[in-house]
Amino acid sequence: MAKAILTTKVDPTYDDLPEQRYHFPRTYLRAVEAARRDLIIYYEPRRTSGEPSSRGGRQCYFATARIVEIVDDQIRPGHFYALIDSYLDFARPVPFMERGHYYESARRREDGDTNKGAFGRAVRYLPDLEYDAILRSAFATIISVDMPSEIGPEITLQGFAEPVAAFERPLVERVVTRPFRDAAFSGAIKTAYNDTCAFTGLKIINGGGRSEVQAAHVRPVARAGPDSLRNGIALCGTFHWMFDRGLVSIADDHQLLLAKGLVPDSVTRLLNPERVLLAPARGDQAPHPQFLRWHRENVFKG
Repeated sequence: MAKAILTTKVDPTYDDLPEQRYHFPRTYLRAVEAARRDLIIYYEPRRTSGEPSSRGGRQCYFATARIVEIVDDQIRPGHFYALIDSYLDFARPVPFMERGHYYESARRREDGDTNKGAFGRAVRYLPDLEYDAILRSAFATIISVDMPSEIGPEITLQGFAEPVAAFERPLVERVVTRPFRDAAFSGAIKTAYNDTCAFTGLKIINGGGRSEVQAAHVRPVARAGPDSLRNGIALCGTFHWMFDRGLVSIADDHQLLLAKGLVPDSVTRLLNPERVLLAPARGDQAPHPQFLRWHRENVFKG
């Protein structure tokens, strides 16, 4: 097994849904096979689509996930799908280069400039140490606030007293735990929605400076929903409860849907006047139609 970088655009040329699948040609089959059952990192390039003139991509690493299997594309010969699980958006997208440091050493030429040729491969190997460095940058706030180091036992040798040793669990182990993922998902959603309820438009910050808004999964984790910005919305407590119980939902055009006869007028009046989802400024962070459809078909009581 080997870790890898998978490149995917905002408007992908291939049939990508990064939370669930990565579509690629035979050219990259060997590299993807090497990463099967291992962790990968997604990278967004400068180009936002397949058009050579397209620009505006963030040129950053934005999520981690795991390849669980590789299957043939039954429609397009010579192409394959990498099936994905354990998807997690980064709390902070990580630029490919910061303060002169390249997270992928292969991207730095000997003269210190960027090796543009390294950008040409959509799938490329990633050493474990470089994977760890990207994760530490992406989740720095989560690591420092929510995941303190553990304290090891004091070790005493004859004639010498060693100080208490502090150590950290390897980050790759911590990322798969539910508390870590919940903290990362919550932070990413609140940032994308500017701590504002997407149904009401209310933004409430308590006396301690913490947002009262909650991060809600559109498709729950317990039912195979990913920890993705596109599978989440920021909601105040009341509407989070109602959303999870199917009393409210969202149409593909982002109109808010109410279960007929089940939502009292006193609650309806709390909705924003347009009764439309107040989505993030970046359109590619809004809920994906596939997850919205799942909620309407499996949870909504309308």
